[in-house]
Amino acid sequence: MRTALITGERQIEIVDVVDGPPGPGTVAVDVTLCGICGTEVGSFRSGVLHSPSVCGHEWVGVVSALGSGVDRVLEGQRVVIGVCPPCGACPECSAGHAEHCRVVNLMARGKDPLAPAHGGFAAQITVAADRVVPANPALTDVQAAVVEPAAVAFHGVRRSGIRPGDVVAVLGAGPIGLLAMQFARAAGAGHTLMIEPAAGRRLLATELGADEGLAPDVAGERILELTNGVGADVVIEASGVPALLQTAIDLARAGGTVTLLSYLSRPSEVNGARIMAREVRIVGANAYARSDFRRTMDLIADGRVRVEPMHTRTVRLDELPQVLADLADAAGDDVKVLVDPSGKVL
Repeated sequence: MRTALITGERQIEIVDVVDGPPGPGTVAVDVTLCGICGTEVGSFRSGVLHSPSVCGHEWVGVVSALGSGVDRVLEGQRVVIGVCPPCGACPECSAGHAEHCRVVNLMARGKDPLAPAHGGFAAQITVAADRVVPANPALTDVQAAVVEPAAVAFHGVRRSGIRPGDVVAVLGAGPIGLLAMQFARAAGAGHTLMIEPAAGRRLLATELGADEGLAPDVAGERILELTNGVGADVVIEASGVPALLQTAIDLARAGGTVTLLSYLSRPSEVNGARIMAREVRIVGANAYARSDFRRTMDLIADGRVRVEPMHTRTVRLDELPQVLADLADAAGDDVKVLVDPSGKVL
């Protein structure tokens, strides 16, 4: 079986691997579609490597074999990749902080003992049985393939504490930003603004429901005009650009919230005095909880969150290196690219 792995700065290799039958507590899943995440684009661009299992961590597939002791997953069941429920035994869970379960966090980063040696850029993957989540039957395969990143966005919006009528600004109209904007609307935001340099992505954001798509050079003035000089209630940083964390802080109102939803691979310098003086609340949003997946799928299934307009194309596994290079160089108009590792869907 072939799989793709990022091995260094601007290096991706398609290699042959042999996966044995699923061991105790694991399941084998035939991968239908796997999305390309900004994490992979950033890793390819910078050479900052993650666990191999994270290289292809947005997938939907069908369970094809069960390991011993698995009784909550059925062979032939369509599933999406997720995380286990809180373990109940780690220091965080024991202290009453199950939302920040250490086991769930390790699993989301591919650091748990049952983490596979590769990700979903392969025809089949074997994972811990409690990682997979039954796919909502109302979802298409394309919709289901976007559930994992959508759960990331849902988790970030949930942690933002958006209240009905809030003015919410999102920095970066990549897939996560576009999803976060839609979840913010579903959470009751009164006015959503997408801040993005690319005109095509600004247009897509408004097609998906954003009240305004703004170029960065006019965003600050427009937010002040809209809020009578106060600033946005919630600003969601989804661009992945370290310098924009300070921009997000500057756009927020006094007492407002800045949610760091993107992964910043490099340190970001911020003005602590400004945060203190204006009492801006900084919220980190890391991956998701198991409970986020059902709610995410429900919102996609009922049409309040639309993912199909974000899907620009599906490619073969051997096309992945060039697609990843194009995404790293911001070449082309792709927003969400899916990979069909088996070639059956194309």
